[in-house]
Amino acid sequence: MDFHYDEAFSRNLGWLSEAEQHALRGKRIAIAGLGGVGGSHLLTLSRLGVGKFNISDLDCFELANFNRQAGAGVRHLGRPKLDVMAELALDINPELEIGRFPDGVQPSNLDAFLAGVDLYVDALDFFAVDARRMVFAACAARGIPAITAAPLGMGVAFLAFLPGKMTFEEYFQLEGHSATEQAARFLLGLSPAMLQMGYLVDESRIDFASGRGPSTAMACELCAGMAATQALKLLLGRGRVPAAPRGLHFDAYRNKLAGTWRPGGNANPIQRLGLILARRKLSAALQS
Repeated sequence: MDFHYDEAFSRNLGWLSEAEQHALRGKRIAIAGLGGVGGSHLLTLSRLGVGKFNISDLDCFELANFNRQAGAGVRHLGRPKLDVMAELALDINPELEIGRFPDGVQPSNLDAFLAGVDLYVDALDFFAVDARRMVFAACAARGIPAITAAPLGMGVAFLAFLPGKMTFEEYFQLEGHSATEQAARFLLGLSPAMLQMGYLVDESRIDFASGRGPSTAMACELCAGMAATQALKLLLGRGRVPAAPRGLHFDAYRNKLAGTWRPGGNANPIQRLGLILARRKLSAALQS
């Protein structure tokens, strides 16, 4: 069968106009990281009809990825995530224009990674703090909207850093802090409501020292849905997208949706109190 863009994505129409669908065809989205959430972002946005991507990842698929990562399967073991996910996206739309960055996002390739990009979707590993700070700062300098949807428990925490609004660094305030403190600030900043902690059954599975923690496929798919919906609104200029210091946290396990607002980001008095508690938990986890 010959591929036809209009037919392949015709069932989007109704929620999208024909003009909007064709507008998405010309948009370029950058996604850094193709693991837990990144692969799902790429496939969901491809099914939305977005026509151009810049994607980066430097890892290969392994067994520990099977519980949550879109491209993880026996036939993909040991293969680069970048290649596998590009193939899966091209199966959805063989006309895709995909820029590949197999060395991950580095200072040396950052300009090329963000060239011509309409939106950045963050999917870096939770512990890749330096790379994340670099990319978000570059997006702010270039006026590129940047969003993150974090898989937490069985839910999603969403933040958007938009041109002219509060920046990533202004919100999280990571500069000058230790790796452990940065992890605490990033986690609490992502999810001020902390909806996920009420049903964590084994805290010993959170290992900050080795950069590992529990995860679920449900959270990754919820992230893809949340990010793609907000991406659609940003790319088409329709609908309100909450910008930091406002955020959203939906937890499917607890049947709760929380809209969060932390003026001043992690400098907010509520956040500062939360950081005291988070530091204690992290310290206990690192000593156990």
